[in-house]
Parts: sequence; structure tokens; C-alpha cells
Amino acid sequence: MLELFTIVKDIILPIFIVMAIGFILQKKFALDISTLSKLNIYFVIPSFIFVKLYSTTFSVRLFGYVLLFFVLLLIILYVFSILFAKILRLDKGKRTTFSNSIIFFNSGNYGVPVNDLVFKGDPFAMSIQVIILTLQNIFTFTYGIFSLQSVNTNKWKAMIGYFKMPILYAMLAGLLFNAFNVSIPSVIWVPANYIADAMIALALLTLGAQVARIQFKAGLSAIYSSLTVRLVMSPMVALFIIWIFQVEGITAQALLIASAMPTSVNSAVIAEEYKNYPDFAAQVVLFSTIISAITVSLVIYFAGVLF
Repeated sequence: MLELFTIVKDIILPIFIVMAIGFILQKKFALDISTLSKLNIYFVIPSFIFVKLYSTTFSVRLFGYVLLFFVLLLIILYVFSILFAKILRLDKGKRTTFSNSIIFFNSGNYGVPVNDLVFKGDPFAMSIQVIILTLQNIFTFTYGIFSLQSVNTNKWKAMIGYFKMPILYAMLAGLLFNAFNVSIPSVIWVPANYIADAMIALALLTLGAQVARIQFKAGLSAIYSSLTVRLVMSPMVALFIIWIFQVEGITAQALLIASAMPTSVNSAVIAEEYKNYPDFAAQVVLFSTIISAITVSLVIYFAGVLF
């Protein structure tokens, strides 16, 4: 009970405070949410990805383990999402947003604080979370955007559209500058950090504004299904992968806990940008974040017991 209270107080509550501000501002001023989404995708997120990729030191062996885990987890979750989408008879557009709500999870502004709290700042455990965060960012802003673009256009045009986005070049620059140890002058590095620091707040503010427009009506079965796969089945799949590869100790605990995070805020951001069931995406993020206060606490408990 104390662990649950601590997580709610130190992680869930700060997230909801920023969301509540976005909710209130939207109700009072009717913000242009499309503009907020563009600020996220074309301004703060590229800087955030560049800064994280450039400043993080990875162990090649550890990166390989986490990459294998990540790929297997997403493949299995994607299969589950397709099966549920067919059962629910979702159209192509909603099926894409539904799948994204399952395979994109909040590794950053939720997963990092949880990891820090559980492992008390252990650098090895945090390095695992940072790798997961990096892979999630790369996957979200490559496949995630491509999948949404291809809903209303052919895949070739979607690919061309993606190559016009700054996110791709921010990722490449971050990885290459890190690999070749390129020195970045302070005149660039300082503003890049300022912009990156705004990412979490602006993303949550945008989500709060989206939530303010939600009309809770049809489609609840799709929301329940997404929550079931994201919050319950995902850690179960992760546990299966961990047992198959006989991972133990802090590595196993960190991977299991990372898999239990709620739906990523960015899944709602990109759904808004490409006008592909943004209200559904926002509802899933909201409900998964609320319910995760319980499910994540349970996963943390079982991670300690099993490993």
C-alpha cells in the first residue's frame, strides 16, 4: 500500500497536474490543438530525441539484449493488437491507432521516474530504461508516423512524407554524433537542451487539451481491449520472454517493469497531428495512465518476488 501511495504521489500526480492545466486552458481559451501537435512533432520532440541519443552511453552487449527483448515484445503485442482489432471489426484508420496505443508505451516521463524510484537511482537499471526509451522514440517516430500517414495515402507517399520530417534527422544526428564523439558547441547544445526540457510538459499539456474535447460515448470496447493488452498482457508477455532467455536480477526486473508502462502520450500526439481518431487515442492514454497506478504497482511487487 505504501508503494502504491508513493507511486501515485511522486509520479501519477505530477503528470495529472500538467494534464489538468491543459484541460483548463482548453476549456477557457479553446486552444488550437493542431498547432500544439505541430509544436510537439516539429519542435520539441526532435530536440528531445537528439539530446537523449547524443548524451547517453550504451554498452553494446546490454543494448543487444534490450533490443532483442524490445523487438520480440513489440512483435507479439502487435499480433495481439491485430487479433483484437479483427474481433472488434475496426476500420483501417482506427485499427492503426488501436495498434499504436498498445505497442507505444510511456517509457519517458512515466517509465524513467518509476525506474528511478524502484531501483533508487541505480545507474545500471537506469541504463536499461534509457535504452528502452531510445528504442521507443525511434519506433514511435518512424513506424508510428509512417503507419498513420499510410492510412490516407499510399505507402510510397507516406515514406516521402516521413523523410520531410525533422525527427528522422534528429535521430540520425544524435546517433552519429554520439558514435563518433562529435563535440557540439554550447551555442547549439544549450538551446537544444532548453527545447528538449519542454517536451514532457508540452506533450502532457497537449494531451490535457485533447481530453477536454473528448465526448465519452461509442468505442469503449476498443478502449477496454487496448487497456487489457497494454497493462495486463504486455507484462505477461515480457515475463515469458524473460523466462525463455533466463534473464535474472536487476536486468529482469527492469525489463519487466518497463513493459508495464501505460500508453505513450506521443501516440495521442501523432494521432492528433494526422487526424486519425485522436479522441480515441487520448481516451486510451488517459485511462491507461489512471489504471496503471494499480497495475504498475503490482508488476513492481511481482518483479521483486520473482527476481
